[in-house]
Amino acid sequence: MLISLRDLDTWKRELPSLAVLGFPVQHSLSPPMHNAALAAMDGRFGDWQYYALEIPVEEMAAALPLLHSRGFYGLNLTIPHKVDVIPMLEEVDPPAARMGAVNTLVRTESGYRGFNTDGYGIRKAIAEKLNRSLEGADILLLGAGGAARAIAVECLQSGCQRLTLANRNIDRMEMLSARLAEIPDFCSRVRHFPLASLPEDWEGSLIIINATSLGLKAEDPAPLALQNMPGSSVVYDTTYGSINQLRKESQLCGIPYADGLSMLVWQGVRSLEIWSGETVPQPVMAKAARQALEAKLS
Repeated sequence: MLISLRDLDTWKRELPSLAVLGFPVQHSLSPPMHNAALAAMDGRFGDWQYYALEIPVEEMAAALPLLHSRGFYGLNLTIPHKVDVIPMLEEVDPPAARMGAVNTLVRTESGYRGFNTDGYGIRKAIAEKLNRSLEGADILLLGAGGAARAIAVECLQSGCQRLTLANRNIDRMEMLSARLAEIPDFCSRVRHFPLASLPEDWEGSLIIINATSLGLKAEDPAPLALQNMPGSSVVYDTTYGSINQLRKESQLCGIPYADGLSMLVWQGVRSLEIWSGETVPQPVMAKAARQALEAKLS
């Protein structure tokens, strides 16, 4: 269900409420997948309800206190709020602070505490869909936004052998690289390049992760050419919902490809675990997300 700040002015619901905040957000699959999981959790969370709330950047500072006063217990954040919201929070979980981005908020007595479940989501999704582990991997990460920050930290903390960062905006890429510098063995494992000037010294199998916005639309160009990538490489695309050029090029090159729907599901599973303190039925969330996406595309 899509609600607005105006709806909160007369909000009367006293039962636990959750929501995803973004701009735009009407496309979000989070409400159907979370509400399906809540309904399936042995009836203990049947009174909980998950909403979608469209909040422009300039309204975020006013929205959080209002949501707090209305008793919203948990919030997910999507574009464009994952980074800019941090100064507005009461506290930030240390791993999320290292990432410099949050996507999950938990209500405290006087504000919200920020967490990040994107890293967990990408690790679980790559293992599930591509049968690859981040540990010991040679990883090429495209992008430097909020999701890329979480993914980069997760790759390093999971023990990747090498992490190559690439982005169109060089300043943002260098900011991400500087944020990662406090992680052990950073200098020996991380390097960065402009997206248009990628190196060619790939060694064996490569995990390519697209965390740019290129691919949200079918007509978007692929963020990189795959012809020169090692044949044993795999591609994980954090976008979903379109048969984009990256997917097509992966198929032409015989490179296994997975889109970002599984990451959305796994980060949602972890968020709901944080809010509920209970085990969350991932297959239920995955089925609901897939059905909701198919309905939007039909």
